[in-house]
Amino acid sequence: FDWEDKGDVWGKVREELGELEAEIRKEDKERSTEEFGDFLFSLINAARLYKINPDTALEKTNAKFINRFNYIEEHSIRIGKPLKDMTLGEMDALWNEAKAQEKK
Repeated sequence: FDWEDKGDVWGKVREELGELEAEIRKEDKERSTEEFGDFLFSLINAARLYKINPDTALEKTNAKFINRFNYIEEHSIRIGKPLKDMTLGEMDALWNEAKAQEKK
């Protein structure tokens, strides 16, 4: 089914996210898995309504992640500090540097 206004799909996405979060809080793996599927389905439906190819979107996200992570790894090698010795804050700062460089 479709909404009269495609913007209304976001209410369904939020509803499904809420149901997923509730099951995760209960630590019910089976129900959490089902709700995760429902949440993904609602996002894919939103993509369809906005004419976004979800496969392409995920591929682009994977490429961004790989590029940003490579940036962090290269920096750790340059400064001689293994990733396992970096704090989450240090890695997050480098992640944001990599992200900023993508926008240039």
